[in-house]
Amino acid sequence: MTIRHHATDETLMRYAAGQLPAGPARVLAVHLAGCPCCRSRLGEFEAVGGALLEAMPPAPMAPDAFAAALRAIDAQPQPLATAPLARARTKPDAPVTLPGGAPLPAALRDCEIGPWRWIGLGVRASTVRLPEDRQARLTLLRVGPGRKLPEHGHVGTEFTQVISGSFSDGYGRYGPGDLSEMDQEIEHQPIVDPEGECICLAALEGSMRLNGFFGRLVQPFVRL
Repeated sequence: MTIRHHATDETLMRYAAGQLPAGPARVLAVHLAGCPCCRSRLGEFEAVGGALLEAMPPAPMAPDAFAAALRAIDAQPQPLATAPLARARTKPDAPVTLPGGAPLPAALRDCEIGPWRWIGLGVRASTVRLPEDRQARLTLLRVGPGRKLPEHGHVGTEFTQVISGSFSDGYGRYGPGDLSEMDQEIEHQPIVDPEGECICLAALEGSMRLNGFFGRLVQPFVRL
């Protein structure tokens, strides 16, 4: 597998700092599992962050600082799972493979994988629910060979990881292992290659903005 499209440095830095939302973080975790280049780059950012922390001068703490920190931790929701190579505990009912025989990525094996539902001609989607954030917007997309997704833009950044198959848009061709990051300045129309079905994992920071009559027609059914 040759990976040609990688995570941006900004995304890797946010991931290393724990600042990437749960959905995009899982998409990136799937990418990192198969991309030694991005794992190496992430390690560099983590090392820089560690060095900066070590270089900071110590600061005096209030007598009740530790107790206050514990109270703040207890009051917060579950933290995002951002460790790229953490071993996920497999749910007993989690599928082992996806349609077509591609293995379910290890980073998704502790998730609830919903049923495939129709959202357009030749297009199906499955909602992925994360144990650490049930409201995270994370979706598996299954698109038939030669099919076009509606032309669309984004409110925020769209993260799409190709699991099997391939697609093209005006910005390149994306195959297994590739990660597509499209910000709110970009509008595109992915077209699946005619050789076979394409399965992707997608998450958005924000929402999708569908164009055209068909896009407006299916917008209420699209979770992204």
